[in-house]
Amino acid sequence: MSLKVELKPGEKLIIGNCVITNSDQRTRLTIDGKLPILREKDILTPERAETPAELIYLAVQLMYLGGGFATSQAEYLTLVDAMVTLHPGSAPIIEDISNQILTGNLYKALKAARKLIQFEKEHLSDDQPGGAGLPAGGDQDDPPA
Repeated sequence: MSLKVELKPGEKLIIGNCVITNSDQRTRLTIDGKLPILREKDILTPERAETPAELIYLAVQLMYLGGGFATSQAEYLTLVDAMVTLHPGSAPIIEDISNQILTGNLYKALKAARKLIQFEKEHLSDDQPGGAGLPAGGDQDDPPA
């Protein structure tokens, strides 16, 4: 099954380890294959990852783009341990993320990590820094090709 993507002018897309930047017009692409694909709205850069949940999302993103758990294993385990200590109520979401990783469903792990970011935003106190990461509405129900 092909993935159909419509890019806005100037929008970026990662396919595998390549960044594709659209020109100044809307573009529609049909993509076949099994390489990891992320739209710009789903990409979190290290500079924008500020909160524990965003750092977990970044670690999972690196696993997804890098092809496996070994890419960010040590960092991921340290981050999830800190997250559960900081927000014990996040344990079920983290368990879901970890289960998706262990079964090789890294795109689904990314979707679960997005839920963790939302959980964190809902549970942050006013004196903690807010998340500057992914915008709302980037959750996609269907995994890429």
